Amino acid sequence: MLKISRSFPFWLLLCLTLSAHAQSASTARVETVQFQSKLVGATLPYNVVLPPGYDAAGRRTYPVIYLLHGLAGHHDNWTSKTGLISYAAQHRLIVVTPEGNDGWYTDSATVASDKYETYLVRELIPDVERRYRAIKKKQGRAIAGLSMGGYGALKFGVKYPSLFVFAASISGALDPVLHNDAKPGVAWGFVRPSILGVFGADNSPVRRDNDLYRLLREVPGKRISSLPFLYLDCGTEDAFLATNRELKLILEQRKIPHEYRELPGTHEWAYWDRQVRDVLQRAEVRMSVKREP
Repeated sequence: MLKISRSFPFWLLLCLTLSAHAQSASTARVETVQFQSKLVGATLPYNVVLPPGYDAAGRRTYPVIYLLHGLAGHHDNWTSKTGLISYAAQHRLIVVTPEGNDGWYTDSATVASDKYETYLVRELIPDVERRYRAIKKKQGRAIAGLSMGGYGALKFGVKYPSLFVFAASISGALDPVLHNDAKPGVAWGFVRPSILGVFGADNSPVRRDNDLYRLLREVPGKRISSLPFLYLDCGTEDAFLATNRELKLILEQRKIPHEYRELPGTHEWAYWDRQVRDVLQRAEVRMSVKREP
């Protein structure tokens, strides 16, 4: 404990106290939850980035954005490989970065316990809303991700429209269900084990039920207004650009509210670090976050 001499100038002590308070009020704080998933039968940790002033905000509740990692990534990628913590400090929201392993945020066709879709919906979101002062309604939830996580985020938005008001993809690998050894996709040698393991045989129900293109083509017209606002961007030098353009055409044809952007960049962290700032800003607007002094 710091011991202050009686001769220590009061004005200097006051300055130090105010400085510490100001720093606490302007920085985000990260916690890691070691969540025990009953569905997956494993520990699936997730990081939580709490906004400045969260601890002193009393009963105030906050909107939450779930930020999904890519293939071969983990729950701490966003906080360790980007400036997410400092970017989040500029917003009045909670950021949650879940563990998805290489599960494509899908209930696996080949491993019964790999239920990474059901886990997020039935275990993760309820756990976050029990532990933290989160807004427990659609208007207070958004979901986004990069690459594999971009696919997952848009898929959650389309399959669970009552849960999210905004769903965003950065450099999305949006068509995994369409690829197999006869029709290899981008970086097939790298993605092959996870795609075959998660989605199974070519004609598996898991492939059909998680085909993002099919889901958007077949969403009933009367349900379109209930979908979250969809956002997707992709680098102009990214190998997944063609799949993003194809999805954009479907959104245009179905008149589904969305924003699509092509920006300079490749499939790398420099691009994702830049674009996550845009996604946080857009999520905050869509969740109608009230800025308070």
